[in-house]
Amino acid sequence: MDILSDLFREAGLRRRLLNHHHLTSGRALRFACDRSVGFHVAVAGTTYIHPSGAPSPIALQPGDIALSGRGCDHLLSPSESLRGLPVDDIGFATARTPATAHGDVSTIGGAYQLWNTPVHPFFTELPDWFVLRAADSPRFGAVSLTISMLTEEAARESLGRDTVLHGLLDVLFTHLLRAVIEVTGATCGSWSQAMREPRIRDAVALLHDEHAQQWTLQSLASAVGMSRSALAENFRRTMGDTPLSYLRTVRIQRAMRLLTESSLTLEQVALAVGYGDAFGFSKAFKKAVGESPGEFRRRDAAEHALPWRLPPTDAVGAG
Repeated sequence: MDILSDLFREAGLRRRLLNHHHLTSGRALRFACDRSVGFHVAVAGTTYIHPSGAPSPIALQPGDIALSGRGCDHLLSPSESLRGLPVDDIGFATARTPATAHGDVSTIGGAYQLWNTPVHPFFTELPDWFVLRAADSPRFGAVSLTISMLTEEAARESLGRDTVLHGLLDVLFTHLLRAVIEVTGATCGSWSQAMREPRIRDAVALLHDEHAQQWTLQSLASAVGMSRSALAENFRRTMGDTPLSYLRTVRIQRAMRLLTESSLTLEQVALAVGYGDAFGFSKAFKKAVGESPGEFRRRDAAEHALPWRLPPTDAVGAG
């Protein structure tokens, strides 16, 4: 079980390439990302990210990458100060802006939309901003090579361009999240910390892969070669949660995706995610999400028509 890929799938992650933005002196671009995680790669010149409410901007040099957490609205500019600058709204869900033939400060990036809440705990753990500096990445390492291919491909109109760009975008996004997990994993009581403990990671993988199984603490402990007490203690220490509570989280994430992407009945969804009947599932779902499965499905269907919601064709893994 590839746990990170499973998170992407169950979160219904949608991606949008932001393409090249050649930043014009004396102007700024606003990226409204209420329900998105995004990143910017500095391609040329010094780019300044101005997070909403932050006392100072984040300066990016060519090859630097900045990853923003969900809901971190910000401005992008070639200027350190925003005083008096007119602002152009871009938005993470807008159509990509074509590259232009001028401008010596430019970026390329992507947005990954997480539409429904609650999101998986990993996405709530993401820092508001995480910066990966080019100087800290091996020159011929995966990140540096991916950036080089991404910027080269975005600058030309070649056959299969969109397929290549989307693939490279996902590769870079995954490497960024790996870097975040490596850094934040030092913090106890987090999903990233749990991923650094082999047996806890095995337990988490089983809960994702076999979420419909009627797990008990004892059966899960036996499956990963631990005692019941050791699993309970180490899972809570690293994850900040209990195994069975985390299983409910996995089931609700799966249920939200089934309710939005399938025509399964409520009873069928309940059985698919490990509940014996629709009543027990509905009770657990409403407690976690704040509305019944039926209300959730109707609201989500109505929101598909919103212009800033990315379509299923932009799903991660859809090509």
